[in-house]
Amino acid sequence: MAGFLSNFRNVIVLSLLLAGLAMAGIYWASDANAVMFAIAALRWAHVVCGILWIGLLYYFNFVQIRIMPNVPAELKAGITKYIAPEALFWFRYAALATVVIGLFLAWHRGSIYFSETLSLGFAGGYSAGDIGFAFIGAGMWLGIIMMFNVWGFIWPAQKIALGIKDGTAEQKAAAAKKAMIVSRINTLLSLPMLVTMTMYQTLFSG
Repeated sequence: MAGFLSNFRNVIVLSLLLAGLAMAGIYWASDANAVMFAIAALRWAHVVCGILWIGLLYYFNFVQIRIMPNVPAELKAGITKYIAPEALFWFRYAALATVVIGLFLAWHRGSIYFSETLSLGFAGGYSAGDIGFAFIGAGMWLGIIMMFNVWGFIWPAQKIALGIKDGTAEQKAAAAKKAMIVSRINTLLSLPMLVTMTMYQTLFSG
């Protein structure tokens, strides 16, 4: 068992197989048609990608950025050359997948829902009943902004800071600071984003 669990690929493959069995059981036990089931599976993928994205965001901010100043100089290369680039790969693509799948799920609920959420409830003229759209729409926009921060600011800056892209020592230091500041912005936005996303599903979506 220890040998099996020490292999990351084996663990992920088995986890996916178990998830697939759970999905098959849910499909069999429910009265959902194929389209409804596919949407439910996409919602699961949206949540998984979101966990990976925000989990890595919190790893960077709760652990790596805070601890790096205390890491001995001779050990920092292990993080900057191996751990950080790998983490950033999963980080940026999880962000992209989370937003793309989320927007597709919103679009699939119909053009009215899609336009109302993105307009914060103002698309068809605002009324008291549109308050739910305002909350989930705010969460969607926060997620979109955070994703653009990842691809537009954090990743380009990290490429310079980590030496993936050439830069002088001054440019690397400036890029590292820029990546840190934008990462802090995403951390700041993450909790209100998660509040609007999770509480909307319970209190407004029925």
